[in-house]
Amino acid sequence: MSKRESYEQKTEMLLVPILEEFGFDLWDVEYVKEGSEYYLRAYIDKEGGITIDDCVDVSRKLSDKLDEDDFIEGEYILEVSSPGLGRALKRDRDYEKSIGREIDLKLYKAIDKVKEFTGILKLYDKDKIVVTIDDEDKEFLKSDLASVKLHVEF
Repeated sequence: MSKRESYEQKTEMLLVPILEEFGFDLWDVEYVKEGSEYYLRAYIDKEGGITIDDCVDVSRKLSDKLDEDDFIEGEYILEVSSPGLGRALKRDRDYEKSIGREIDLKLYKAIDKVKEFTGILKLYDKDKIVVTIDDEDKEFLKSDLASVKLHVEF
């Protein structure tokens, strides 16, 4: 397991009880380097959406827990936020919550000169997803997907 994966997993273990206390859901945790800075990001959600105050409350409690356990080497910036309307689908639980919803897919390699698709998520398993596009079910291997996000209508 990489350092990044270890940090994310340990953070998730600290975060889940905090979220249960507030009645919130965990969407994702990521530890990333952007420029010269490291960021530990927690994306949280609840029915009806997350507010700034929700993020502040969770951030304070999580920060205290992270300070107690002190397992992350070096400096980092903690961010707690909503995953946003066009949230990325990464884990099985993300796909499960999104069945029947409209999604946007981007492929690494084009199919018939097309790399981006929008359709309704119908099924998923560990290797593939099935999306209804123009009343036709199309199967995509997860390994071919550069990104999958909930569709946002502007």
